Amino acid sequence: MMRNDRYTYRVTWSEEDNEYVGECVEFPSLSWLVSEPEEAMQGIRQVVADVVADLEANGEIVPEPIALKRYSGKFMVRIPPDLHRRLALEAAEAGISLNRLASDKLSRLEVLKQ
Repeated sequence: MMRNDRYTYRVTWSEEDNEYVGECVEFPSLSWLVSEPEEAMQGIRQVVADVVADLEANGEIVPEPIALKRYSGKFMVRIPPDLHRRLALEAAEAGISLNRLASDKLSRLEVLKQ
């Protein structure tokens, strides 16, 4: 098992290349193209392992896997004032906080993606 298995990998079909492409979220500039999805996963994992080894050998910073990061649950989003007003009114009418309304709406978007 490779040491960098905690990185976020994915394999998708590339219509443009007519091949599967393996990618790693933490290393967006890297990819591996091949005809079989399993080979795309193996290829991108090996490329990342090689890059991590090279970064370490040169004393450079190695990206932290997303899976190991801790999140506070807070983030700021800037929106147009008219949208802010509409959402505040919607929250007030529902008897909930604006924060709760935004969290509920984001949760519903995530459910729709799945």
